[in-house]
Amino acid sequence: MTGLLVCAVVIVVASVFGLLRARRDGRLRMRAKSGAVVLTAGDLGAGLGERATLVQFSTAFCQPCRATRRVLAEVVELVPGVAHVEVDAEQQLDLVRRLDILRTPTVLVLDSDGREVRRAAGQPRRADVIAALGEAI
Repeated sequence: MTGLLVCAVVIVVASVFGLLRARRDGRLRMRAKSGAVVLTAGDLGAGLGERATLVQFSTAFCQPCRATRRVLAEVVELVPGVAHVEVDAEQQLDLVRRLDILRTPTVLVLDSDGREVRRAAGQPRRADVIAALGEAI
């Protein structure tokens, strides 16, 4: 009987955790103004976009990273003056630590000056990225 109760509690806790994680996954959140991050072309190894930049932190075997790459490429085609820079998180560990990147994919939306406007951990939806770009531009 005790084993059954423990099993039920574990299932409930895991389900709640999964629902909360799914709810937050891919949502573009605002960053605190006090911790405003500014990135340069030297930090990223590529030029910033004229109006905004989408920075994607990826790893080689990350399946959601591939889907995120496609979503961001579609957005870049739709919105002029926006650049997409993909950073290999394994190769840029100093930058990953400095920016507190905890998982891949993580997408940063930067304004034209390289300031972080929004951040998403997980695969963002195209409509959310476009809305975040509206704030950055």
